[in-house]
Amino acid sequence: MKTLLICLFFSFSALSHHSFSVEYDDANPIDLEGEITSIEWINPHTFIHIKVTNHSEKNWAIEGGTPNSLMRKGLTKDTIKVGTEIIVRGYQSKDKVCNPECKASGRDITLQNGKKLFQKVSK
Repeated sequence: MKTLLICLFFSFSALSHHSFSVEYDDANPIDLEGEITSIEWINPHTFIHIKVTNHSEKNWAIEGGTPNSLMRKGLTKDTIKVGTEIIVRGYQSKDKVCNPECKASGRDITLQNGKKLFQKVSK
């Protein structure tokens, strides 16, 4: 019985995490400019929400790495703040549904001073 419970736990854990190629389109890179409206610093992935001004005048949720991986790179939840203007390079979600907001995987963020913050090591 104990073995069955352990197997079920790991099965559900594996199903709850997604692969980049399942959710995002690496043939559809996207550059977004806008102002940060909120930041979610939670597992399994961080999200930066921005009001985009250069692409679609919509709100976008930008998925980043795990909080732990970002902290190892020197980034914290206080590195950038709500209201900051940023440029995000990433990849749009395959479903292209923008309700209530569009979704993308963020590769890197460029601040107004030109400093780049990398959210992911690779696709």
